[in-house]
Amino acid sequence: MSPRLLVVEDDDHIRTALRWALEDEGYAVDEAVDGEQACASVDADPPDVMVLDLMLGRMDGYSVVRHVRRAHDLPIIVVSARADTHDIVAALEAGADDYVTKPFAVKEITARLRALRRRAAGALAADADRPREVVLDRSLPEPLVLRPAGGTVSRGKRQVPLTVTEFRLLCELAAVPGRVLSRQELLERVWQHGFFGDERIVDVHIRRLRTKVELDPGSPCLVVTVRGLGYRLDPQ
Repeated sequence: MSPRLLVVEDDDHIRTALRWALEDEGYAVDEAVDGEQACASVDADPPDVMVLDLMLGRMDGYSVVRHVRRAHDLPIIVVSARADTHDIVAALEAGADDYVTKPFAVKEITARLRALRRRAAGALAADADRPREVVLDRSLPEPLVLRPAGGTVSRGKRQVPLTVTEFRLLCELAAVPGRVLSRQELLERVWQHGFFGDERIVDVHIRRLRTKVELDPGSPCLVVTVRGLGYRLDPQ
């Protein structure tokens, strides 16, 4: 079955060009012209992945991402004419997995989508040799447990909803506990297609990851910053 993709774009020409290119890549493409329509479509029948413009009128792309993230972990690529670091960080903080600035080549979108799909579909193969279960935090009564092969993280009996990017970050850090991984190493391990923008994309996703796995995100003790070097996972 073809993966389903939702394109959210209010410019008819861009939306049509994306649809044609993505259908050539094997996607079954649905379209939405505004934020309200996008949210209704995701709520009714979540797609496998979404490509989303930021500037959508009454309900902007940031609001759409936050709405989707309340219940879904599908990969989201944001496209926007805004290239300012503040806008990129805001989109990633809202829950997007990647950010592409306009004007863009359609091949760039398709390449990033292929990478996101490999990141999600390849997780089982990549983690096949890792332990089936890793206890990251033994705090009682709700220990934090990572299951790389199963693609899940749980805090006690509650599953922790991580995005594809957040999950891959946690797996890469957990694979080498106590070792510092630089931003560049994490970019190469997690953003497999390469990322040619600001390395602070790693910082944004680390902050989001901490809000979900740390008992006190304001004073993280699991995913630790090593100033000037990168990040380290310290199992508790």
